[in-house]
This record gives sequence, C-alpha cells and structure tokens, in this order.
Amino acid sequence: MSKILIVDDEVGIRELLSEILRDEGHDVVLAENAVSAKVVRAEAQPDLILLDIWMPEVDGISLLKEWAAHGQLNVPVVMMSGHATIDTAVEATRIGALDFLEKPIGMQKLLQTVKKALERGTRKQRSGLSLAAFTRPGVLRDLKQRFEQLLASNPLLLLRSAPGGIVELVALTAQTTNKPVLDLANEAEPLEVEKLESLKEGLLWCEELSRLNRLQQKNLCFAIERLTKYQLRLVVGTIHDPTSLIAQGWEEEIVKTLFESVLGVPALTELKEEVPDIATHLLSFLTEEEAVPLRRFTTGALNALRHRAWVEGYPALRAAVKSLAVAALDEEISAEEVRQLLTPAGEPDQVNQQLNPEIIQQPLREAREAFERIYFLHHLAEVDGNMVRLAEKTGLERTHLYRKLKDLGLR
Repeated sequence: MSKILIVDDEVGIRELLSEILRDEGHDVVLAENAVSAKVVRAEAQPDLILLDIWMPEVDGISLLKEWAAHGQLNVPVVMMSGHATIDTAVEATRIGALDFLEKPIGMQKLLQTVKKALERGTRKQRSGLSLAAFTRPGVLRDLKQRFEQLLASNPLLLLRSAPGGIVELVALTAQTTNKPVLDLANEAEPLEVEKLESLKEGLLWCEELSRLNRLQQKNLCFAIERLTKYQLRLVVGTIHDPTSLIAQGWEEEIVKTLFESVLGVPALTELKEEVPDIATHLLSFLTEEEAVPLRRFTTGALNALRHRAWVEGYPALRAAVKSLAVAALDEEISAEEVRQLLTPAGEPDQVNQQLNPEIIQQPLREAREAFERIYFLHHLAEVDGNMVRLAEKTGLERTHLYRKLKDLGLR
C-alpha cells in the first residue's frame, strides 16, 4: 500500500481524487494549502505527492521550488492544474516535478500517472550522474582518480568549491553499485544507529555544509563517529573556509575534522570544453531514468551550450538539459532551441557578446585568432554543426575548414 498526499485548495477535487485512489488500495492524506502540505508531508512521509499549481497565498510552483531548494524532492511530485500553460508545465519539470496532470483529470489518466510515478519512486535508481561516466582522458577523469585516491585513505572527504562547482557530480562518484545513498540535507529526523545500520557500506553526502540546520549538523557529527563501524563514506562540499563556517555557528572541532582531507573542485565556468560531454551524459542519464523523452543534441546545440556562461554552475546545466529535452519539438535538440529556451527575451546571444574591446587591444595575430573563433562559433551554431553548410557559408574548402577548426580548438 502506498501513501499519497493530495494538495489542493478545492475540497471537491480533494475528495474525488482521494475516493478514486482509496478504492485502488492507496492510503491517502490531504492538505488544502501549502502551509498544511508542509506539516502533513513531514508527519505522513508520503510515497507520492499530487500538487495543485493554483492555490491562494503560496502556489504549487513556489512550494515545489522551496522543496527543491531544501533538497526535499526525494519523493515523486505530480503537478495538477486546469489553467496552466506549456511554459508552466516546463518550469515545473525543470524544478523537479515528475509529471503534469491537466484538470479535469480523467480516472484512467490519474491511475496511469500515479502508477508510473510510484514505480519511479520505488525503483532502485542511481542517485545521479557521477564522474564514473567520463572515461576519456581529460580533466574529469583525472579529477575522478584524485578523488578516489583521497577517499581510499580517509572515508571522510571535503570538496572545496567555488560557487557553481560540480560538487554533486564528484560526490556521487563515491556511490557503490547497489549500495544506499543518503543526502544529509534531506534528513528531518535525528539519525539513529538503526538508520546507519541500514545504510551500511553506503554513501552519506551533502552538497553545501552551510545549508544544514542544527539537527542536520548533529546528524553529521553522529555519522562521522560511526563511519568505520558501518563502512560508510561521507563526502561533503562547501564554498566556505573554516573561519566562515565557525562564524555561522559550526563547532570548531567538527570544522577541523571536516577539513582534514580536502579536494578542490572546479566550477563549471572552468570546464568550458567539458560542457558538451557533461550535457550529453546528463541527457543519457535522464533518458535512462525515464525522466525525459528520447532526445539527442545536435553538434550546434552542444556548441551553443559550451559557449554559455553557466555562472550558476552544474545545477543550472542539469536543469537546462532537462528543460530542453522536455520542451524540444523533435527528437533532435537544435542550437536554435538552446538559444530560444535558455536566453531570456531581450538578452543578446552569448556567442555574439564575445567580441569586446579587449580583443581590439591584443596584438594582431591574437586578435585575428580570437575573431576567427567567434566567427566560426557563430556559423557553427547557425548550421547546427553541419560541415557541408558551414563550408558553403564560409567559402572554405572542407579540408581547409577542418584544419582551421582544429587549429582554433573547435570541435
């Protein structure tokens, strides 16, 4: 029997949906608004949440964002609405909703969606993409090797990162096949010995230490003392130095313990050439998990992703890949869709912003090379990486064109 939380301000819809689901053998709990939903969720620990978008005071999208920000999207959430646009559905999916039901909701559609969501929730899944996916020589494979060497000598490792770092990508590399994973930021109850016993040989992790509340900090300390006994690994990340964490209320002794073994993690802005590879693996992962339809990026789309700023880092890239896969009109995601869906209205395309006064101040040779890179990037994106069309546009013979792109470091 599964427990399902229905959040809707309309009493008639709550009663109708609960009656259908109870007839199917599910245990149903109800909430009429966002405030009530948070209380009921904490008490009932549901296996699935049906969440209405349009509610007074705090709407469903805002509540979904709050859960996502606090790492609480650890159960499937299906959004419901009778007035939502496709943009709203895409936004909900980008934030982390599993599916979307349009009102009035037919019984068959409801039951099919609930069944699919519950299967996703109970299926043994990987927690996320990790460095294990990157086998080609390069920065990410080297980072994986260093990470594993440090973790082999100490089951506790701190990942020191700039804002927008790839902490999650690195941390989940420590997950052992078929062993449990626990995000400490999701724990709302005190950790007990029984829980650690059930996590034996698994991974405990936290993307950012400063997000942990007092209870979660105590859980972290409780786990550190028992890592060896239960053969656990603990990987935590932070953008802060020890002094800053202590100023935020962390105990000095614990901070000292956390910083005994440290690995620097690059920000996504430092991994420009790896962005296409990361995006491709993210898309494959999401497809395998049935989180998105079957899609693939064109070469032009990958070039467009490579040359975006990604100041907000890995979470922003992951969300962008998911949004593009859901919103794409065809199986192929094009460069034009990347520009349309990821560039706010009125904001210039990032590739076209790169010609700046600094180039003019360079020596002629360097300035010419910088301009050529911008020139070819622009046209590569326009033709979606089609070399025949690129040769026609630029007036270059294809052998010379390939050599030129290679010299400029463009794939």
